[in-house]
Amino acid sequence: MIKSAGTLLLMDLKALITDIPDFPQPGIVFRDITTLLQNPDGLAHTIEVMSGQAAELEPDYIVGIESRGFIFAMPIAHQLRRGFVPVRKSGKLPRAVHRVSYSLEYGEDTLEVHQDAFAPGRKVLIVDDLLATGGTAAAAAEVVQKAGASVVGFSFVIELAGLAGRDKLPTDATVMSLMTY
Repeated sequence: MIKSAGTLLLMDLKALITDIPDFPQPGIVFRDITTLLQNPDGLAHTIEVMSGQAAELEPDYIVGIESRGFIFAMPIAHQLRRGFVPVRKSGKLPRAVHRVSYSLEYGEDTLEVHQDAFAPGRKVLIVDDLLATGGTAAAAAEVVQKAGASVVGFSFVIELAGLAGRDKLPTDATVMSLMTY
């Protein structure tokens, strides 16, 4: 962690991301976060900065999108002493759910949240590792709203700005990304 005069400075997190060319197909550069996760200082710094940003929005709950969103959302919820709510792929939650289907590059997927996950009007921050085309995050926002909560923001470790994913997200919600490519 890097500190200066008691103020946390942004660590060079991009140095902890491994670029994998031509994965999963030729022409794509995959941003591999596993090397960030393996670095104790980098991971701690990531959680600390994301938690600080999240605190400013005063959410009641932190929502993690399956599966890598869980990695970051749970410690943020812990640091802020807020509840954690998982948004999962279809068929993985045991009680009655709200669901939203959305388009992927090569098909369709569905996200679900328990119908009783939130009291009406609660404020939610949605967390994931990556914002690319925005379809998954937009579907997560829709399913959270179906459950009666309001989305105050989104928090991502990485944003692929050229794919304009933030354009699909609700305009009244704050969008935060630690790194932009």
